[in-house]
Parts: sequence; structure tokens; C-alpha cells
Amino acid sequence: MTYSDGDREELDEEFETESEAEAFGLEQVSNFAAGSEVLHLSNPGDYPAPSEEAEADYEVFEF
Repeated sequence: MTYSDGDREELDEEFETESEAEAFGLEQVSNFAAGSEVLHLSNPGDYPAPSEEAEADYEVFEF
């Protein structure tokens, strides 16, 4: 996972097919967006509203 602030995170999941890995990556991107919204709604003073600038992306590696 790569985030818009430059942070990177490697997840140790392994999949049998590339399509399974792609689906997992898309789910993680969706979770990032949903988590940002939930944090803001639970305590807007501490967590700013999600913006289009804060994004996550993923890359699948084959080994």
C-alpha cells in the first residue's frame, strides 16, 4: 500500500491468483477511505474531513 503522504506499507498476504490479489488491494483502498470518514464523523475536532488529496493505492508483486 502506498499513501498520498508518501508512507508505504507492505502486507504479507499471499494469493493463488492475481485477480484475488487485485480484489484484496481494492478492498484495502476502500477500507482506507471508509476509515477516514468514520474517524472524522466520530470526532471531527481531532480528525479532519477526508479529502480527495488523501488517497491510498496498491501494487501487486509476483514471486
